[in-house]
Amino acid sequence: MYLFAADSSETPLELDPSGYYCANSNTSFIDGEVLHYIAYYNWKLIWIPAGEVKFIVKEDPTEYKYIVRGKSFSSYDNFFRVNDYYATTVDKKTMLPKTFVRYVEEGDYRKFDSLTFDHKNLIVHSLNGKTKETAKEKTFPIDSCALDLLSVMYSLRNTNTKEYTPGQSMDITMFLDEEVFPIHIGYDKQERKNIKDLGKYNTLLIHPELVVGNVFKEGDKMNIWVSDDENKVPLLIESPVSVGSVKAVLQSYSGLRHDGEL
Repeated sequence: MYLFAADSSETPLELDPSGYYCANSNTSFIDGEVLHYIAYYNWKLIWIPAGEVKFIVKEDPTEYKYIVRGKSFSSYDNFFRVNDYYATTVDKKTMLPKTFVRYVEEGDYRKFDSLTFDHKNLIVHSLNGKTKETAKEKTFPIDSCALDLLSVMYSLRNTNTKEYTPGQSMDITMFLDEEVFPIHIGYDKQERKNIKDLGKYNTLLIHPELVVGNVFKEGDKMNIWVSDDENKVPLLIESPVSVGSVKAVLQSYSGLRHDGEL
């Protein structure tokens, strides 16, 4: 199967030697885009508003920076407090990550993770641990198209979905927690979907493969409904967790690249 650049139906996207997908141009977002989500936790068939997440895009002459801040509502803190920060910088020419950092505070769990990608030499420098002060530095090999947790999302938004039909898929590689993971992205169908408080939208339903570990088990599946337009904004995300399930619902947006609205 051929993959095509988002801005051309004739120019194939770059693939690394192992066949993984490399997004090499940006056509879906611009400086100043803000996506605001409300996160819900499912408890005994009841969806409880648990917190909020904001995705922000910043741009300078050579880089894009993606920033994500997630925080639980004060009413939910006694049950499970969350205070997370993620940030990625990517090269504007290649759309490949240069740096990634995350600070995670979720209940009693703590994680610091900092990555510096060297795509020329196919290595990544990792500083990983419970805190920044106790993190250990290591170097790992990567393939030429390796992405981090955030650049996966924004790279997928630049995919020309018109080239896909239900049942087709793509493969990407993601570096996370000192490991390289091959991730399978399945394209399901086009669907008219009602998004809470925003209305009905034409969407594409996709299924990213989940990394089996402490949070996900074998067979778990994530559902993401993405706007079926040039912005390709995730509108609704549903995912299992270690106990129960969660979903993130788009609450508001601003600074979109195409037409200013979905």
